[in-house]
Amino acid sequence: MSPDILLRVEDLAKRFVCHMQGGKEILGFEGVSFRLPAGAALALTGPSGAGKSSVLKCIYRSYLPGRGSIRYRTADGGDIDLARASETEVLRIRSREMGYVTQFLHALPRVPAVDVVAEPLTAAGTPPAEARMRAQALLERLGIDRALWDAYPATFSGGEKQRVNFARAVIRPPRLLLLDEPTASLDPRAMEVVVAVLSEMKARGTTMVAVFHEGSPLASLMDDGCALPAKEPQR
Repeated sequence: MSPDILLRVEDLAKRFVCHMQGGKEILGFEGVSFRLPAGAALALTGPSGAGKSSVLKCIYRSYLPGRGSIRYRTADGGDIDLARASETEVLRIRSREMGYVTQFLHALPRVPAVDVVAEPLTAAGTPPAEARMRAQALLERLGIDRALWDAYPATFSGGEKQRVNFARAVIRPPRLLLLDEPTASLDPRAMEVVVAVLSEMKARGTTMVAVFHEGSPLASLMDDGCALPAKEPQR
């Protein structure tokens, strides 16, 4: 793979099998291909149900694609196919080089928000006090009230959870950042901050693949797009 290309997706496809319906198959998406240079941002576009979020989940390997390849150039110059890599290899890439922001926060219960955000730093060896300080600064920038820093995110509003989720994904800037509707539940002020943070990360070299609704301020950050077609009705 060319050294200036960080991610190359070729002829990617995914089908889901409904075992409770006699093995009926449902098309997720098919024939998705794109090349993404390091430091660039690409928007996945298409109508609702076209499979945009499923593409992100295949790159992150929450889903195993049925066809195609996902070639990723690692920080040490290696070339790995995320579609076929072992679970151990995928977990290593996730922990060191990849971030994923969804609309939904998945965190351990009864862990304070500041520790949820600080965890990627402490896992990488940052002293806990420093990690918490950096997490507090990011939560403050994102408009999370100080009174909530030591509260449990399970009690937060949807927009507050989304900001905690975003903070956790970017506090240790990844080489590749996947974004699935990261501003869907945010007010205009929070959106501005998220776009500013992403703009700063992009300027420092983070590569991004994003799904967002029409008219989102994230559109201003995108360098290119990959359009997924509407799917034919299935019987």
